[in-house]
Amino acid sequence: MLRQPLEEGQVCISRAAQSLTYPASFMLVAAMNPCPCGSQGDTQHSCTCTPEMIQRYRTRLSGPLLDRIDLQVELPRVPHSDLADTRPAEASSVIRGRVEQAREIQQDRFTGFPIYCMARMVPRQLQKFCRTDHAGEELLKQVTDRLGLSARSYVRLLKVGRTIADLAGSAKITTTHLAEAVQYRGLGRKTS
Repeated sequence: MLRQPLEEGQVCISRAAQSLTYPASFMLVAAMNPCPCGSQGDTQHSCTCTPEMIQRYRTRLSGPLLDRIDLQVELPRVPHSDLADTRPAEASSVIRGRVEQAREIQQDRFTGFPIYCMARMVPRQLQKFCRTDHAGEELLKQVTDRLGLSARSYVRLLKVGRTIADLAGSAKITTTHLAEAVQYRGLGRKTS
C-alpha cells in the first residue's frame, strides 16, 4: 500500500461508487530489528534465530518497497563509552547550515522545472543533473551487477549521490559520493 504514495506523492482510494485521490507527499522513516530476536550481529548477545527464520522475517519487506527507500542503514549497538562520551559533537546549527546550503543548490538547479527536490526528478532531469564521469559509471556498473540492484535502485543511488555531492559543495558527483550512496543501500543487497 505504501508503494504508490512513495512513488507518486498521492494516494488513490477506489470504491465501487467512486475513486478519490489525495495528496500524500511524505518522508518515510522506518526501523526494524535485524532478525526476530533482535540480536543478529550483536557482539554482546547471541542470536537465537535460524537462517530460515531470518530469511522469513526479512521477506516481510518486499523488494519493490525496499527499492523505494533511499537510505537503508544498519546500526550496531551503541557501546556505553559512546553513550557516556562528554566531548561536544558537531552542533546541530552547523549541520542545519550544510543542509540549507545543499537545499539552496538544489532549488537553484531546479529553477524552471516543476520540482523542488531530488526525489521528484524524472529520468530526463536525472540525465541532466546526475551525470557521472567514467570512473563513477564503472563503479555503478560493478555495484549494480554485484549486488543485483534494480533499475529503481540504480536511479536512487544516483539521486543520493547527487545529494551527497551537494552537501559536500561539489558541482560533480565523484566516485567518493557514489561509494557513500552505495553504503546506504544495505537492506536491498543480495545475501547469497
